[in-house]
Amino acid sequence: MNKSALASNKGKKFLDRFPCTQCGAVLKYAPGTSTLVCGYCGFENHIEHRAGRIEEYDLQEALRQLSTPRTEPAKPQIHCDECGAGFQFEASVHAGECPFCGTPIVTATVQTKPIQPKSLLPFRVDEASARRQFQRWIKGLWFAPNAVKKYARSDGKLTGVYLPYWTFDSDTITDYRGERGDVYYVDQEVQVMRNNRMVTGIRRVPQIHWTPVNGRVSRFFDDVLIGASKSLPRKIIDALQPWDLEQLIPYDEHYLSGFQSEYYQVELSEGFDYAKQAMDSVIYRDIALAIGGDHQRIHQAKTRHNATTYKHCLLPVWSAAFRYQNKSYRFVINGRTGEVQGERPYSWWKISFAVIAAILLAGGIYYYMDQAGLMQNTQQSYQTPPRVIIRQY
Repeated sequence: MNKSALASNKGKKFLDRFPCTQCGAVLKYAPGTSTLVCGYCGFENHIEHRAGRIEEYDLQEALRQLSTPRTEPAKPQIHCDECGAGFQFEASVHAGECPFCGTPIVTATVQTKPIQPKSLLPFRVDEASARRQFQRWIKGLWFAPNAVKKYARSDGKLTGVYLPYWTFDSDTITDYRGERGDVYYVDQEVQVMRNNRMVTGIRRVPQIHWTPVNGRVSRFFDDVLIGASKSLPRKIIDALQPWDLEQLIPYDEHYLSGFQSEYYQVELSEGFDYAKQAMDSVIYRDIALAIGGDHQRIHQAKTRHNATTYKHCLLPVWSAAFRYQNKSYRFVINGRTGEVQGERPYSWWKISFAVIAAILLAGGIYYYMDQAGLMQNTQQSYQTPPRVIIRQY
């Protein structure tokens, strides 16, 4: 494994500032561009492209190094050069704004975490576009309270955040044992009513023949993506996929200026456990296909992971929350695609009204068919069960 995968404090600077070369104010990254923009004089600084390929790191070697006891450094005090204030970010944050003057500040993850992000996807969707995406999403929610939909017309601030992620590659081989089920049919005598007479009929009944099987399947997994943040529910983070990971660029602090960024809170080993769960669901589908037949039973599956590697990267989201009836609902927007995912309340009176309307509609249809004499014909058509051969004695 490349030794730079695990951080060293030696020679690392703690704080990054990006001053405007014209007026000295701090520059902010402009989503969808390769420039830092000054909010005061409008001057733009181009971000130089950093050469280098996106590397994969050996998982087992990293886990061995992480198992070595290390002293956890105290979270350092941040000094804002713009206003002179001293403060600390929240425990999970390493980029954001000075709480006193709003100056964008980026700190180095090396001070707190042994594994540093090596790549990122810059924001492509700006705040105005993200707000429009959210407005379309919330207006399209079925059974949402009217008060919630009014929030779509508000100008609440969105927060741009780079969330930490792990990606895992693994070459897997799985030995399995199970059963293959093949459907066949047998004839069974049944008593049915026909022309007001009880008669004996023959019904074809499905049965399953089970055959023991065993075998092996293999699959290479590339870039299984696992969110490493605990500030949002996992189901929301996972639902933001897909991401254009083929567009990852080498980590560059310039793209963080003006945005928040989090440390990983899901450790590497825990992230791989989540990745194995995601891989297992695919492997079990592979086993079912390999077993074949109409039904499958999988009694045992043993998977070996070979040449497993990982990356640590940052991915962009716009995040916000709204309150409804003293409860907070969070939503996020993919900073690359504009995909919106989030929590939402339901209007129970709208749901109740819809259920009542459906019952009344069904009752109206039944009444119409009954008055038109259609119900009697329908009932007669169902007196003879399907797939039954009548044999009278």
